[in-house]
Amino acid sequence: MRYAYAITAALLAGGATATLTMQQPVGAQVAQNAPGSINAEAPRPGAPMSFADLAAKLQPAVVNISTTQKIQVRNGGNAFSGTPFEELFRRFGGGGGTDDSGKPITREATSLGSGFIISADGYVVTNNHVISASPEGGTGAVVSSITVTLPDRKEYKATIVGRDQTSDLALLKIDAKNLPFVQFGDSTRTRVGDWVVAIGNPFGLGGTVTAGIVSALHRSIGVNGPYDRYIQTDASINQGNSGGPMFDLQGNVIGINTAIFSPTGGNVGIGFAIPAEEAKPIIDQLRTGERIKRGYLGVGIQPMTQDIATSLGLPKDRGEIVARVEPGEAAARAGIRQGDVIVKVNNQDVTPDNTLSYIVGKTPVGARLPIEVIREGQRKTVTVTLGERPPEDQLANASGVDEDQDDGVGGGPVAPDQATRNAIGLGLQTLTPDIARRLGVATTLKGVVINYVDPSSDAAANGFQPRDIILQINNVPVTTVQAAAAQIAAALKAKRPTVLLFVQRGNNPPRYVGVQLRN
Repeated sequence: MRYAYAITAALLAGGATATLTMQQPVGAQVAQNAPGSINAEAPRPGAPMSFADLAAKLQPAVVNISTTQKIQVRNGGNAFSGTPFEELFRRFGGGGGTDDSGKPITREATSLGSGFIISADGYVVTNNHVISASPEGGTGAVVSSITVTLPDRKEYKATIVGRDQTSDLALLKIDAKNLPFVQFGDSTRTRVGDWVVAIGNPFGLGGTVTAGIVSALHRSIGVNGPYDRYIQTDASINQGNSGGPMFDLQGNVIGINTAIFSPTGGNVGIGFAIPAEEAKPIIDQLRTGERIKRGYLGVGIQPMTQDIATSLGLPKDRGEIVARVEPGEAAARAGIRQGDVIVKVNNQDVTPDNTLSYIVGKTPVGARLPIEVIREGQRKTVTVTLGERPPEDQLANASGVDEDQDDGVGGGPVAPDQATRNAIGLGLQTLTPDIARRLGVATTLKGVVINYVDPSSDAAANGFQPRDIILQINNVPVTTVQAAAAQIAAALKAKRPTVLLFVQRGNNPPRYVGVQLRN
């Protein structure tokens, strides 16, 4: 999955909401896509004869958004310092600047994206990542200015009214009047196979119109969080389309182009848009100056893959397993435990199309919800009072992202345990305080550490590596190799096809992985 900062990669999106139907005062300016303003063609088989009338009406409200960033880059210094070539190296710009000390220097960079005007007085919707500093700039990157360019090439400096990192939405304001604008439609009525039109500025080519169909709805693209629920389309969208609108054939904004799936960085016919039903309420809140609040349960979760579901004897694609419970948060206070499988929230089934994050994120802070879990094969219902979701950067710091390198446990070779090697292709040894210190984890951590991975095993296919630490097997803590072997033997005796491992790599949060048994 590639995400888009027009400076480097490919992010795009779509969003829309309910069509406004209020009566317009006589003489008032109306939206470019107001009901009745576009000549809709009579339904008939096949493709529309042309998108020209639709494009001509809508293009004036779609804008180019460019940012100027000040980025700190580390100067490489003069590699020839102290040699006869030092002056020659400096004369031709060697070292990236005039300072040979290797200290960071500040440079300017630009990025491009798209947006659309939603009011005659200059409110502009786009993606938050379009107006954010490029990740290549690191912590020293700062956006110094935002410019909105209209199709007639008029330029305006924009101010940020509000932004929401969680949904990747932002609202800008330019100082202008009597602008052409468009309004949100009702994306809940969108169906797979419907025609859509995308307008934006791919690769800086302004006013580009592409068309396609809705390929899928409620598509998860692996970004997690409460808004991992997109419209998928085959309309051509590329780097620079981010923040631009996706229209239906009535001219309603039903999405905001945000991301593409691409192994090459260019369009391969798989693009994603934020649905209007998700985007419009957030934009409305940003416009009024409200702070966006979302419900928060305080758990780390994993979907029920086939291996995990089989290990627990539960159906696939129903529920999500709790891999981590944050101390002091709503889930912990309600008694939810690591290893619980959450199957219902407020009488709504938890499924890949209706995830736990989505349900909780759309629920007000402080709401009391019944949550149904499966614990040790038994169904239980607990009542949770939701907290408030922390900022995304705080959540990212809490989850950890670094991985230890695979350079062995150390301390000399250890023969792998034959029983676990035969059953799951893993050699294990007890995690002692001395080994824990060498692995850089807490000396109080209890488990077994992997010192051998059979490359032909399902464990290897699932990414297991030496130095990984297994904390539990089938939700039972294992602190010795003998305990691990006993749990695997019990699974074999029960004729389970897989075994559920709770594994930690370095100081990253542990996660569940189902591994096939060799019967």
